[in-house]
Amino acid sequence: MEDNQHITSDELLNESEFSLEKTLRPQSLSDYLGQEKIKKELAIYIEAARKREEALDHVLLYGPPGLGKTTMAMVVANEMKADIRTTSGPAIEKPGDLVALLNDLEPGGILFIDEIHRMPRIAEEMLYSAMEDFFVDIIIGQGDTAHPVHFPLPPFTLIGATTRAGTLSAPLRDRFGILAHMEYYQIDELKDIVIRSAHVLQSQINLEGAYEVARRSRGTPRIANRLLKRVRDYAEVKGQGVVTETIAKEALDLLRVDHQGLDIVDQKFLSTLIKLYDGGPVGLNTLSANIGEEIDTIEDMVEPFLLQEGFIQRTSRGRMATQKAYEHLELTFLMND
Repeated sequence: MEDNQHITSDELLNESEFSLEKTLRPQSLSDYLGQEKIKKELAIYIEAARKREEALDHVLLYGPPGLGKTTMAMVVANEMKADIRTTSGPAIEKPGDLVALLNDLEPGGILFIDEIHRMPRIAEEMLYSAMEDFFVDIIIGQGDTAHPVHFPLPPFTLIGATTRAGTLSAPLRDRFGILAHMEYYQIDELKDIVIRSAHVLQSQINLEGAYEVARRSRGTPRIANRLLKRVRDYAEVKGQGVVTETIAKEALDLLRVDHQGLDIVDQKFLSTLIKLYDGGPVGLNTLSANIGEEIDTIEDMVEPFLLQEGFIQRTSRGRMATQKAYEHLELTFLMND
């Protein structure tokens, strides 16, 4: 493909930046790129639920951040032709918050809870009866006047999203009928996402430019879209608005995102592990203190991709750098006992 073969948008967008972000999200399973196994399964479950005129069974979406869990929840709602209410685990501070959300649902409606693993235990326990039998028991009044009230709910679907499925309690996890593990995307899938997003953003891009953005996106659509916007900015200033392979490489090098998608935090993590601790093993608390990042950030944002790509290993004694990490940083590999 020659550099002058561009993929562009023919229509002008007259929407706000917020509306633009929404447009980047696919609206149906057929438009949703990647996650083929999950899409095939969900298509069957959705069609069956619609034929029976029932609410879809509860769905748990889990996997690393940025893989499209929120987008998938919106797509499911569209496919079910159901209203959806969205919230997050930390936003539900007390049982009353959860009751208000559930009470607002129409029959067959969908409640989406992002970061469901961070929901308070007392609210989580209220979900058990809500998910299983569509009712909650709440206490009205205080002291001697307090009394329980049985509060029926319409049939609904709970879609939970989490980056830490292992931290969910067994009673909550077992009440989800559909478990969907979101996996990192292949480069070709990300390339198609970049092309689609460039079309929405009215950016000119060729296939080589899209591929370069895709292969540095850590297997993650959210990162691909973020990098695309910055590469677009660079192209408008340095490349006459056209994202070619050369322009993409220059822009991403400027952002310090290397050819395998490792950003400055990843590189600092590996460099610290190797140069200060001879490749490990070393504990996560120590690494966190050395690189100045929170432990949760490292566990959720850094380690999953490094593990997936084979740059580190988790052992009972701590994190260890692999030979691939040494080679990537162009350092001599030393075998540890």
